Amino acid sequence: MKVTRSSGNVFADLALPAADERLLKAQLASQIARRIASRKLSQRAAAAIMGVDQPKVSHLLHGRLAGFSADRLLTWLMALGQDVDIIVRTPPRRRAGRLRVRMLAVD
Repeated sequence: MKVTRSSGNVFADLALPAADERLLKAQLASQIARRIASRKLSQRAAAAIMGVDQPKVSHLLHGRLAGFSADRLLTWLMALGQDVDIIVRTPPRRRAGRLRVRMLAVD
């Protein structure tokens, strides 16, 4: 059986267009879902906090992210009480830059 090591981005491994953006949006959506769950919010309650309608929350929680920008997802994280820090730095060795989303804590 042939096994191929992942690049860390399943969207790139599948050669999908805009793989980095897809990964970012998936990671942000995962953090939003965790925040909604940790606060034990219904989709309706989460929608009210986020300033959207309930079907948008349903789409987000089911991974249907095509209609959502990364900026919009970041705004929803902040509406749910999360701080978002963006750090731009030079990589330690000569390589292309990368994008990472790290969750520090969920209360």
